[in-house]
Amino acid sequence: MRDDNWAIITRTLRMASVANAVTPDRQRAELAALSAPAVLFTLAMIAFPVAYTVWLGFHAFSSTGRQSFVGLGNYSKLIADSEFWHGLWVTLALYILSLALQLVLGVWLALLLFHAKRLPGFVRSLFISPFMMPPVVAGLMWLVILDPSIGAANYVLQAVGLPPSEWLASPIWVVPTVALSASAYTTFRRITLPLLLPTIVTAIILRSVDLLRFFDIIYITTQGGPGNASNTLNIYGFRVGFEFFNIGYASALMLTLTAIVFGAVLAFNRLRGAVTW
Repeated sequence: MRDDNWAIITRTLRMASVANAVTPDRQRAELAALSAPAVLFTLAMIAFPVAYTVWLGFHAFSSTGRQSFVGLGNYSKLIADSEFWHGLWVTLALYILSLALQLVLGVWLALLLFHAKRLPGFVRSLFISPFMMPPVVAGLMWLVILDPSIGAANYVLQAVGLPPSEWLASPIWVVPTVALSASAYTTFRRITLPLLLPTIVTAIILRSVDLLRFFDIIYITTQGGPGNASNTLNIYGFRVGFEFFNIGYASALMLTLTAIVFGAVLAFNRLRGAVTW
């Protein structure tokens, strides 16, 4: 009798286990249902600003707030705008200088930390602490260091017998100075480049997204000056939109910058696919 009861209990448990078994399709459906609210919220937070910016780019706004549909008028104006081309040149120049300096410094620092395995943890943390510093704080620090009157940079130059520089106040030196403010200059002697190339290209993609949208450090240190010497596309779009209140044209500028960023990312992504093994 006991054997029969045990057999019935065993059969019942097996049937319940089969009924409650999670199939791959059911598991995918449950995961999709659980993640759907977060995915929809994220898409809404991205899609609405992008769609609204596209809509603004097809309109012109008067000083009284009246809007009118101009189609591609803002983009045709952009092509003929010398300030746009100047801002594009400054953006690309800062991008190339900063990216080159940051990659050289980053790879050198990575090799240094890799080989210095006995370095105390506190010292290793000091090496990476600048990466955790907000760009605004870094910009304010460099603004003080490069001050022509009281800055440490000119003090060092004069201490070694060199003439002081205007740094951020010089139209000639402002672009390389801002690039140095966003990174630092150093050189390295030997590197196993073939093994590091896929990682370096990935780093280029990640840094390109930030560097092509250069804003915070420039706005804190020069605000696009002197004159328009450091006026990047991001700074120019900000001034057009929030100083001159030409929201439609500013939206067209920002969408153009977004297209440039996407183009750079896609190009480097193809390069990463070519060098990955």
